[in-house]
Amino acid sequence: MSRPLVADGDRPREGGVDRPVTEVAVGVLIQPDGRFLLTTRPDGKVYAGYWEFPGGKLEVGESVAQALRRELHEELGIEALGIEAWKTELVDYPHALVRLNFCKVSVWQGELQMREGQSSAWEQLPVRSVPVLPGTVPVLQWLAQERGYTGATHKVVTKA
Repeated sequence: MSRPLVADGDRPREGGVDRPVTEVAVGVLIQPDGRFLLTTRPDGKVYAGYWEFPGGKLEVGESVAQALRRELHEELGIEALGIEAWKTELVDYPHALVRLNFCKVSVWQGELQMREGQSSAWEQLPVRSVPVLPGTVPVLQWLAQERGYTGATHKVVTKA
């Protein structure tokens, strides 16, 4: 596997160099017109207010698809029907080492409900919602490559 993306490399790593990898299922919900859903991280969580693709940690015994279905229901109140495993990215955050298992979600049922008090936006490139979580940046680049988009994928903003 390639080297991890390092987020906030100037900050110490909690748990040291031998910390375990946390598996995370992430949904890239894409509408027929190509727009994709970003949501903010809720208050009280690390990187609160940063924009990301929705998802969450796998529970013991869950597959990526099972975890993603559960997380999308818990966070957004929808039932994901069309889940396609897409790409993975290892991200070294100060608080955790996470493997993000990205899945494209093209079919779902239900109306979006922001059950964790988060904000949401249907976006296109370049993304206007800032700041973007570091683990989200590669996805924006992958979408740009797939779509032949040559501009900047997002604004770079640092948040104190």
